[in-house]
Amino acid sequence: MNFEELVNSITPDVYENMKTAVELGKWADGRPLSPEQKENTMQAIIAYELKHVPAQERTGYVPPKSHSHCGGDGEVAEPEDKPLKWQ
Repeated sequence: MNFEELVNSITPDVYENMKTAVELGKWADGRPLSPEQKENTMQAIIAYELKHVPAQERTGYVPPKSHSHCGGDGEVAEPEDKPLKWQ
């Protein structure tokens, strides 16, 4: 089974269980996730979310900054697109 087939086989219950496992660092039965399991599970969660979860509800979602610049006529100016700057 390749990665895409694996992601397509994830049910909503399995997705929720994987999210909980990553959050707690252990499986439901108490066994700890290895670093490799954690990485693979996070990749599967993100891939699942791309297909099944609205953007605003995805892991790591950061909402855009709202700019409430209003002109004299009360209209809201559109924010200009700028590339992110990493420091």
